[in-house]
Amino acid sequence: NKNKKKNMSFYIGREASKVGDSVFVDRFIFKYNLFVIRLWKRICAETTTEINLLAENWKYLLAGIVFQYIHGLAARGVHYLHRPGPTLQDLGFILLPELGQEKAYISETLFTFIFLSFVLWTFHPFVFKSKKIYTVLIWCRVLCFLVVSQALRIVTFYATQLPGPNYHCREGSKLATLPRPDSIFEVLLINFPRGVIYGCGDLIFSSHMIFTLVFVLTYQRYGTRRCIKQLGWTLSVCQSLLIIASRKHYTVDVVVAWYTVNLVVFFVEKKLPELPDRTNAAATLLLPLSTKDNKDGRTKEENHKLLNGNSVVDPADWRQRTQANGKILEDGHTNHADTAMNGA
Repeated sequence: NKNKKKNMSFYIGREASKVGDSVFVDRFIFKYNLFVIRLWKRICAETTTEINLLAENWKYLLAGIVFQYIHGLAARGVHYLHRPGPTLQDLGFILLPELGQEKAYISETLFTFIFLSFVLWTFHPFVFKSKKIYTVLIWCRVLCFLVVSQALRIVTFYATQLPGPNYHCREGSKLATLPRPDSIFEVLLINFPRGVIYGCGDLIFSSHMIFTLVFVLTYQRYGTRRCIKQLGWTLSVCQSLLIIASRKHYTVDVVVAWYTVNLVVFFVEKKLPELPDRTNAAATLLLPLSTKDNKDGRTKEENHKLLNGNSVVDPADWRQRTQANGKILEDGHTNHADTAMNGA
């Protein structure tokens, strides 16, 4: 009898554990399916919004992308003018130890990490609930900053060609000077990506630092995580040091990039319209995505007046309120700040 009772209790316990495991699995599958459905709906809704924005701003995006090719073409052209010579005296080369050709990949690896991280962040509204930005509008601004900075860069490295400090640009290297092209198509194709990686002559100022600083400055303004902002600036400094230690650029190329890109972003951003604040649901409903008037005849300015609770507002006062309410604060304190600004 005792053995029967033990076997029975063991059987009941085993069956109960099976039932418990089955319930747990069913709950997990249900929550997983619910998560996938919600994620798919979020992606579809965001895709529709971004497509509407893309239909209005595709010209700016296309112009920015085309200029990236023009910038690569200009860098390819200056390589034909490059003449190798003794490496110039440089304070950064004296202070920083040389990494060597074997470790030159470190700076490229860090740059790739920064580049991919920023690209993923610009597409985070498709996945996460906390939607602070519009992907299309962010890339319009980023490309605008890049175009202005790269245009200044083209002017500077064509104005004066310096002997490249990189290993493949030094005297004795076959890649230091390109042979005369046989046809115009050889120049137009720019031998991507080898022609970009092994370019010479496009020194002042660093293209890697242009991209890095534009990405960090953009996240500094529109990102929400203070720790990521601090990490971004730290990585920018590390990127600068690695570029010099890898002998890819002179110190002056990096220094000029730091103040030029910051000034470009500062002045160009003043000319660009403020991004709409996605943290305010009323703003999303009232503000049309198009720069044209609404169907009911209201303009963007009138909608902003309604949003701020004013019937008649001076245009200068409207701009201040829009920028104050549209500023993205750090670590999710946006709602509190908006409430305090509106006097509630």
